[in-house]
Amino acid sequence: MFHLKNIKPAILAGLIVVGLALHSQPAKAAGTEVLTVAGGCFWCVESDFESVKGVKEVVSGYTGGKTQNPTYKQITKGGTGHYEAVQITFDPAKVSRDQLLHMFFRSVDPTDAGGQFCDRGESYRTAIFVSDNAQSASAKAAKQAAQNALGKKIVTPILQAGKFYDAEAYHQDYYKGSKRVLTRFGPIKQSDAYKRYRKGCGRDARVKQLWGNDAPFVGH
Repeated sequence: MFHLKNIKPAILAGLIVVGLALHSQPAKAAGTEVLTVAGGCFWCVESDFESVKGVKEVVSGYTGGKTQNPTYKQITKGGTGHYEAVQITFDPAKVSRDQLLHMFFRSVDPTDAGGQFCDRGESYRTAIFVSDNAQSASAKAAKQAAQNALGKKIVTPILQAGKFYDAEAYHQDYYKGSKRVLTRFGPIKQSDAYKRYRKGCGRDARVKQLWGNDAPFVGH
């Protein structure tokens, strides 16, 4: 039989150090959490939540469908089943999951089953994608609270999280890009194109109409 006493003290000490290091890794991983939501145009959702203290990163992407490695062109054409969504990586010690879900519902029109604002179709629908029982419970509570606050039926589904595909690089942080893009207003800076799109789509106007002073990102 193998006994620890047969291991030289220096080797044993080294094993203890390695063991402690491995034990500490899950604690570091548990220091952040990922919440996946769909709220219409992911440029806007990314812009909103990257402004929240405690949010470390927001990535735009596609989820909820069956097509593997979908492209933006495929998504907007329809038929893939995917939503435009974002993954929000946050520090629960600075902002809670419940706070983020509260803000999410008040940053969209959760009564609209056909899309969001001027963007229509399956890829622009709202949804919350949950990865465990805790997220599911939080999402259900937030949905009920939003329904009680509005006095209207909330159609945003709570779905099991699946594969999330990062959107193309040019979609990431689109709202603050400095590249010049061609629009119907002519060639303008990307960040300006984003602002014009957001206003023209009526996002903030509709959110303000629904949620009033409870809308966290209107005027952002």
